[in-house]
Amino acid sequence: MSKKLEKNGLWESSRMMLPQHREALQNLRSGRPAPASRPTAEDIGIMRDYVLLPLMHGMIKRKAVEIEKSAETLRQLYARVAHALAAQIQADVSETKTKMMNRSIQLMEEEKNDRAIHYRYVCRGHEDTLIIAKDYMRAEMSVRTARYIDQLLTGMYKKTDEHKT
Repeated sequence: MSKKLEKNGLWESSRMMLPQHREALQNLRSGRPAPASRPTAEDIGIMRDYVLLPLMHGMIKRKAVEIEKSAETLRQLYARVAHALAAQIQADVSETKTKMMNRSIQLMEEEKNDRAIHYRYVCRGHEDTLIIAKDYMRAEMSVRTARYIDQLLTGMYKKTDEHKT
């Protein structure tokens, strides 16, 4: 090792620290909390799922009850499909809640109006507001419901194909 670099604290030999790492190390040593990091796009997606999936679940469950009470000829089939969709959505709701806990994200509804719902969130110490337009929610719920139906039908077709072979 070169004599110039001996006993030089953080900057020994060829090791080097980025300014962000040096600041974090100094914060750790001084007892100051590290600055809160902003949520990633994935964190925002998880928050949207946390809002939308329970609404979708409630909508599908209500439709299943309506179908069961209807005079529709195929009401048993439709109701069973609706309940299967609701079960899959409920599983995804549980998974989303686990993700929220693992990522230290909290989401609280603050305000509703005719156009949007405002949520306050805390994500790993960073606080901010998430606003979701009701038109967006309706459209997104429709798209997601169609995806769940496609997944359910794909699974049914695979099972049918397995039984044939």
